[in-house]
Amino acid sequence: MPLRTEVLCLPEFEPFLLRRLLSRPPRHLRQEGPRPNPFLPWDPPLEVDRLGQSHVLLLNKYPVQPSHLLVISQSWKPQAGWLEESDWRAVAAVAADLDGLWFFNSDASAGASQPHRHLQVLPRTAREGSCPLGPMLEQQLLGNAEPWPWAYRLSRRRDPETGSDLAGLYRQHADALGLGQPGSDARPRHPYNLLFNDHWFLSVRRVREHEAGFSINALGFAGYLLATEAAARDWLQRHGPWALLAAVAAEGKGSVERAA
Repeated sequence: MPLRTEVLCLPEFEPFLLRRLLSRPPRHLRQEGPRPNPFLPWDPPLEVDRLGQSHVLLLNKYPVQPSHLLVISQSWKPQAGWLEESDWRAVAAVAADLDGLWFFNSDASAGASQPHRHLQVLPRTAREGSCPLGPMLEQQLLGNAEPWPWAYRLSRRRDPETGSDLAGLYRQHADALGLGQPGSDARPRHPYNLLFNDHWFLSVRRVREHEAGFSINALGFAGYLLATEAAARDWLQRHGPWALLAAVAAEGKGSVERAA
């Protein structure tokens, strides 16, 4: 059930891509109070493949971009808990067959709409760029661009072919951003977003989910913004998209690991 959107042509916001939502928001985004878990059980027609005994690959029921996929845990795991080795193995299994932009929203304060463990991927072809802010992230890794003025960690991927670097980068970034560690903290101390592809891995510490009526998840830090009826587009015109990201990210200075 794809959501209908239109891309707004606003050169002053480049490289950000701003879409306006034309469809009514899905019911799970409008519903107040406790919500049923859409992943336990999941909707069988949405299933693409089982990833061993721990995870399953699903089509997103309400995509904005085509072929939006979810990697979910087959049994209950909290979205707000630490990602585990089994999560990273499932990601690596999918990434072996698919190039794409991966993202994770740690809880509602970071833009997660469901409490059941799920990572998400937007497939990309060899001709496509990963995301609007991808070239800027590459320039940061090369030392040719200044870090962003909020708390984040950016690293070059070390082993994209097998995905064996994912768990290590995740733990390193968590420590660097003050999120804690799986071995010593029951759950992360702060909300956060993850964004990664075959070339880089980005973690952003968050303080809140929205600003000026815009709901911001990990894709905001990839350069994708979505304007609903609640969004104050006049605020965005006055302050710009960079101010939007700065308002929802934790204060600090980004750190970039440039080593291959």
